[in-house]
Amino acid sequence: MDAQGDGATGRQRWQRRYGAARIRDADFTTLSGLEVDPVYGPPDGAVVPGFERIGWPGEYPFTRGLYPAGYRGRTWTIRQFSGFGNATATNERYKMLLRGGGGGLSVAFDMPTLMGRDSDDPRSLGEVGHCGVAIDSAADMDVLFDGIPLAGITTSMTISGPAVPVFCMYLAAAERQGADLGKLDGTLQTDIFKEYIAQKEWLFPPQPHLRLIGDLMEYCAANIPAYKPLSVSGYHIREAGATAAQELAFTLADGFGYVELGLSRGLDIEVFAPGLSFFFDAHIDFFEEIAKFRAARRIWARWMRDVYGARTERAQWLRFHTQTAGVSLTAQQPDNNVVRTAIEALAAVLGGTNSLHTNALDEVLALPSEKAAEIALRTQQVIMEETGVTSVADPLGGSWYLESLTDRLEAEAERVFARIRQMSPDGTMTGGILRGIEHGWFMAEIAEAAFAYQQKLEKGDKRVVGVNCYPDTAGQPVEILRVSHEVERAQASELARRRQARDAGAVDAALAAMLAAARSGENMIPPILDAARAEATLGEICGALREEWGSYTEAPAF
Repeated sequence: MDAQGDGATGRQRWQRRYGAARIRDADFTTLSGLEVDPVYGPPDGAVVPGFERIGWPGEYPFTRGLYPAGYRGRTWTIRQFSGFGNATATNERYKMLLRGGGGGLSVAFDMPTLMGRDSDDPRSLGEVGHCGVAIDSAADMDVLFDGIPLAGITTSMTISGPAVPVFCMYLAAAERQGADLGKLDGTLQTDIFKEYIAQKEWLFPPQPHLRLIGDLMEYCAANIPAYKPLSVSGYHIREAGATAAQELAFTLADGFGYVELGLSRGLDIEVFAPGLSFFFDAHIDFFEEIAKFRAARRIWARWMRDVYGARTERAQWLRFHTQTAGVSLTAQQPDNNVVRTAIEALAAVLGGTNSLHTNALDEVLALPSEKAAEIALRTQQVIMEETGVTSVADPLGGSWYLESLTDRLEAEAERVFARIRQMSPDGTMTGGILRGIEHGWFMAEIAEAAFAYQQKLEKGDKRVVGVNCYPDTAGQPVEILRVSHEVERAQASELARRRQARDAGAVDAALAAMLAAARSGENMIPPILDAARAEATLGEICGALREEWGSYTEAPAF
């Protein structure tokens, strides 16, 4: 009898599932007109040792993908990460991307917003609108999504420290559009562990942040079931200098920590686990990246089933967004970045990504120009429409090299998991993560990896075209997007106008109710949403919570 216990062979099970799947109306032949099968694997009756670790698409452990039809059923979502200047300028860019074929929105916020500061905060000086869009209140969200029905499009927001108040501003904007909040779909990053580990954009000590994340998980599970309140991010860990194995291990460990958080709240794992998603980096080592994505699905499914008790497939699925590696882009010979991005995007697709952002060639120098953003968008569309990679599910599955890399990355991740749990005072992954953050262990591991790679670059052992090999170029300087400082002055002026026009008493009452909820232990989402509806600013909400919960200073590590 087959390992699944139903007497059918793996191929027969896959054929049943494929037969029940909805298939796109597309030409699934090669450029020469050759018919290709939707999947390839060993024939019935063949004995392939260890094949249960590879399996068939749409079947546990999902090494080969979550869906039996692969991209024949549905291609990945083109979700270009974008935001600059004020909400008006970013709204125009979103509409350009959507007209050009983008399938979803992904919001990039400026540094003051990421740190929970208003645009007129003295610490925001010189940073407003420069690395993303400035959002001070729900009124900015109204402008950001003007003419873009939030009820009809999935929206991802890459923000963690002040994720909850920004999310509440998004809900307020959706309400004002007349949307049914219970039917909204999208993703909020919210991943605070990676902030302490890599990106360093936290607002409070870890426990208050975890309290807010738990409240958000509860609220979305009960009220907005399609919305994904937590996207566990390995991208920023990798960009900080981690290896592929470290990105894989640290990210999944963080994910397990959030599973433990949900379980500690009494949430049903079959309900909240499908609301978790992941965000990975697609770096330049082509096969290692594909193996990383395949190993991630397999590890997550096994741990969810065997450690945390998830029984349904949806609760075992690891769904992920990918962004090509910003750290791989070079200021030297920037046109080469188009090639790098295309290779990295192809690795993400062959690894089975669910959505994808492709970096623009000029992002190493500034925010993308409109032309560079369009090239980045077209890169995905060329892969999707011209290469034939969407015709076959997991076309590289069974490759000796790829399967070996997948196994090795999985084994390395398991070694890291064991080390993290050893650090835990109570044996949980959460306890180990918090202890590792407190002692600077994650930072030290990433720093060591980054140093080792830099040494290889300087010795020439690792080669980067245009940097330490083939340095001559006939290229021309790249025209870059520059955000005027007038944006900051205009944003601060508009913020002052809104403060004068709003009901100050309603804002004060909403903030007081929010702090009362913080002290009582009740769910924080409703009072923060009320504050957003009253036009309380991000700085006012986060500032009040900072006073209540305190701030956090990282322990120095030498």
